[in-house]
Amino acid sequence: MTTLEIKNLQVSVETEDSAKEILRGVDLTINSGETHAIMGPNGSGKSTLAYAIAGHPKYTVTGGQVLLDGEDVLEMGVDERAQAGLFLAMQYPVEVPGVTVSNFLRTAKTSIDGEAPKLRHWVKDVKGAMESLRMDPSFAERNVNEGFSGGEKKRHEILQMELIEPKIAILDETDSGLDVDALKVVSEGVNRVKDKTGLGVMLITHYTRILRYIQPDYVHVFVNGRVAESGSRDLADRLEEEGYDRFLTAAGA
Repeated sequence: MTTLEIKNLQVSVETEDSAKEILRGVDLTINSGETHAIMGPNGSGKSTLAYAIAGHPKYTVTGGQVLLDGEDVLEMGVDERAQAGLFLAMQYPVEVPGVTVSNFLRTAKTSIDGEAPKLRHWVKDVKGAMESLRMDPSFAERNVNEGFSGGEKKRHEILQMELIEPKIAILDETDSGLDVDALKVVSEGVNRVKDKTGLGVMLITHYTRILRYIQPDYVHVFVNGRVAESGSRDLADRLEEEGYDRFLTAAGA
């Protein structure tokens, strides 16, 4: 079993005037096969949590630990974190001109596994994953995310996850910009990988609609850089009805 442990994580970001503290002591543990939904208002630090774990240079960890099976993630480079089993699906996937999807995927898989996948099996795996995500085969020869719609970019993120098979996936607002059909397809992809590999999932979202398709084991309310409350799926339903006002008031935000 794989375990991601976040202990008293504190993170700041440089602004024009000074360093601004964003995360103020986050504690969270995610095990294999678990889905944790992170919900909260804009500016609460949800994406900061995702990018700090992934190793984005914009964010400075000022305290706490992030451990993956006991190993110190914060001492690893970005590529080492990926090789250790962490995966980040970005809220705003970037375009990579001059690099085709097929080359990108095979290079990523080779880097993660330490050896190139057998071509015959790889082509079959890519084709099957693209069919499941209802992606046109021609996308394999297009440049990464270049000219992709929002929904196509998000499907490509899940395609990467399905082929790389990480241990822990951090999905940063994967549901944003998706219509109902695309949301179902993307959610099915996440569930498929979880069922196949025992993936642990940190699902960052504003809304409960994706939770209709990806059932969370735990829901965490994120406010003012901290986990304000944790609970079951019922907590998400309460948030849908009541909003975040009571948490914001309690946090003085």
